[in-house]
Amino acid sequence: MSRDARWQALLELLVERGRLDVEEAAADLAVSAATIRRDFDQLAEQQMLVRTRGGAVVHGVSYELPLRYKTARRASEKQRIAKAVADLVAPGEVVGLTGGTTTTEVARALAVHSDLATGSPALTVVTNALNIAGELVVRPQFKIVLTGGVARPQSYELVGPLADGVLGQISLDVAVLGVVAFDVTHGAAATDEAEAAINRLLCERAERVIVAADSSKLGQRAFARICPAASVDTLVTDAAVDQETVDRFEEAGVGVIRV
Repeated sequence: MSRDARWQALLELLVERGRLDVEEAAADLAVSAATIRRDFDQLAEQQMLVRTRGGAVVHGVSYELPLRYKTARRASEKQRIAKAVADLVAPGEVVGLTGGTTTTEVARALAVHSDLATGSPALTVVTNALNIAGELVVRPQFKIVLTGGVARPQSYELVGPLADGVLGQISLDVAVLGVVAFDVTHGAAATDEAEAAINRLLCERAERVIVAADSSKLGQRAFARICPAASVDTLVTDAAVDQETVDRFEEAGVGVIRV
């Protein structure tokens, strides 16, 4: 196992459990305790965890796992969700994409969608996510609009007043939101308030809003609200979502697609 793969696995275990000790992590990953100690020390230097006697804990109550370490989590669910979202997009539309692992999969699904293979442009994509813009800019049939702003290394998203200036001048057919949490009462939310503010602007500029979120995000709360549930037209999620949750969203006026 490479160091990057090991770090990803360690951080995922840490987020899931909240605390790890060296021996436990070594057994889970089938490596030596000395290797885990070095990993913990190096991750602590990057402020991605807090070192404790004999182990590590997550970095504070609002811990945010950087995007590059989240790509493997619920990968198959995110890919199914992404394909379903891409099917909701019509050729020639203007689509806003927020940052995140699920919306990155949406971008990839749009890139290979048969209905979007040609056009002038086949699709206009507005995003504040550097990684999404980088993946789609090589598609000549897509027009890519990247907002300005200051880059957040955790999510590769551009935030701040420079991004506000661009979004205030455009209109979108659809905004696709990647969220940390989505709840009927508390709405869609993100960990970071600056990201939430940009995502909120995307919603306000769009004719319709789609939340793309796996079932683990539903019924959850996060620090910074993006928009109320009433502002969301469609939720695309995985088949593991329970019927009670689906019923609550549909009663609030949110269409639910399970894949």
